[in-house]
Amino acid sequence: MRRASFCLAALILAPPVAQATTFRVCSEPNNLPFSNRAGEGFENKIADLVAHDLGEKLEYAFALQTDKFVKRTLDAHKCDVMMGVPAGMNEVETTAPYYASTYVFVSRARDRLALSSFNDPRLRKLKIGVHLLGDESSPPALALAQRGIVNNVRGFLIYGDYAKANPPARLIEAVADRRIDVAAAWGPLAGYFAKQSSTPLAITRIAAAPSTGPLKFRFAIAMGVRKGDVALRDRLDAVIANERNAIHKILVAYGIPLVALSGGADG
Repeated sequence: MRRASFCLAALILAPPVAQATTFRVCSEPNNLPFSNRAGEGFENKIADLVAHDLGEKLEYAFALQTDKFVKRTLDAHKCDVMMGVPAGMNEVETTAPYYASTYVFVSRARDRLALSSFNDPRLRKLKIGVHLLGDESSPPALALAQRGIVNNVRGFLIYGDYAKANPPARLIEAVADRRIDVAAAWGPLAGYFAKQSSTPLAITRIAAAPSTGPLKFRFAIAMGVRKGDVALRDRLDAVIANERNAIHKILVAYGIPLVALSGGADG
């Protein structure tokens, strides 16, 4: 009886076992190279790394990446962190950036176009592909329109047909299949799909020029949390600072064209 009483007292007095909290990430289920349900994207790998450092269990809330993505995920409290948002994005509280990339031209290697500027006169005759971002125009589409280059431009929906894997890939596939001569695309998806292509593709970074005005082609990328959640933001900032080398290795493995966070090229 004494033994039973002692055990009961020990159970009552013992500190509670800490329960692992959950790192809840808002994610897109069919959007390589960024993310998918199988966890094969580079943002999945970075989320794995962050969850491990925080000592938390990783969990996803999936939604299609439309203009209502934030409202349907983060703002609805279905998740707490968005990976891969532009640093300073108004809708969320952003962390320190963990990489920066740039828009690029993608062309067939054998064509040796070596394009780097929207002022290149060859763009007036080449078949050009750009991504369409819902109701908004991408920086390349705007830059081409500024120069009156419209009739030889073809748009590809970045959201696309979700019955097929990775809708953004259609733009890069069109270059490989010779349906267009060159694509102007966001670096991470261009670098990844060019690397996967059986047709050798060349990637060149798009240089900003005075004639493009305020248009930006390089962006620093951060994680986003709900407005006001500075405690979580600060925890994520600490992980980003500690894991920069590991994050860099993940990005390089996926063929992401990187530029320095200060704006200069870094490789």
